[in-house]
Amino acid sequence: EVCDAVIFLAISFTLVAFFVMNLLVTRRDQICPLHLVEGFEGHLNEKQYQEAYELAKADESILGQVLASGLAKLSTGYDNALAAMQETGQEESLKMDQRLSVLALIGTIAPMFGLLGTVDGMVASFQVIARSSTTPKPSELAQGISMALVTTLIGLWLAIPAILAFNLMKNRQTKLLLETGIISENLMKRFQGVGGTATPKV
Repeated sequence: EVCDAVIFLAISFTLVAFFVMNLLVTRRDQICPLHLVEGFEGHLNEKQYQEAYELAKADESILGQVLASGLAKLSTGYDNALAAMQETGQEESLKMDQRLSVLALIGTIAPMFGLLGTVDGMVASFQVIARSSTTPKPSELAQGISMALVTTLIGLWLAIPAILAFNLMKNRQTKLLLETGIISENLMKRFQGVGGTATPKV
């Protein structure tokens, strides 16, 4: 019972920690901030390419890193810049997926630990029956059955919010990353066909 309590406590803390962490990183400001889009586009309209690069590079959002990688590779051609942007976007997406996958893992293993506790409880109840020379009293069996039901309940209470949070955050993450890809490509479209000496210096 103590072991089960420790395991469920550890899972609970992990769930809360990664829920808060993912909640913070799936915000728009962390993925695709509108103020960066406006500032970056403003610099490009004024042909202030160095300022645009520095603005994107200094921004910690995924969009900022994608735009910065694109401008950094623009001297080798638009296609290479686009490839660099896609690579950066994929790397950042992978990092987010890894953090988010912990919630899915908790949603999977919490019921398994609950089932393990259920089996332990039922085994304890049957051991009472096996060791008793007479018919056991219901109260003697209640402890094992109670443990079985409680561990199952706790496992489900942990799994349900974990799975729900994972799916909601995954959908939001996918939406914002898709928006980031579309916006970044639209901002860089003006450089189609440029390369070599014709490329803006950053």
